[in-house]
Amino acid sequence: MLTMDLSNLVELLHDNKCSCVIYNQGNVTLCHERGVKDLFRILKTDPDLLNNAMIADKVIGKGAAVLLMLGGVKTVYADVISRPALELLSTAAVSVDYGECVPNIINRAGTGICPVEKLCMDCKTAEECLPLIKGFISTLE
Repeated sequence: MLTMDLSNLVELLHDNKCSCVIYNQGNVTLCHERGVKDLFRILKTDPDLLNNAMIADKVIGKGAAVLLMLGGVKTVYADVISRPALELLSTAAVSVDYGECVPNIINRAGTGICPVEKLCMDCKTAEECLPLIKGFISTLE
């Protein structure tokens, strides 16, 4: 069985230019989709992959934090994490390490707040955010 620690996951994240790396029960999953698409798909189709997993991600906003929480992830590293995401993960006893904490995740154009972060902004719980994220993902397909 393959054994990894968080520093190994971060190295894989950067070396393979992934958006996210998931380690669970000796298996490593490399994700390359932009935004929350991979995490949303995994939560819906293979939720056991997230349960008790260790994750390294480039960017975690509140939307990604919701999906990680609902999936039961235990340990998270983010190159960049938003303050709302960090606060939400702290309510779920998720161990979080990060490179930089920012007020909000900015959209790709650099013109404002990330659309998913903005959608989830006023939600108090992960359960409130999930239908909003699902609606957003459905507009991308």
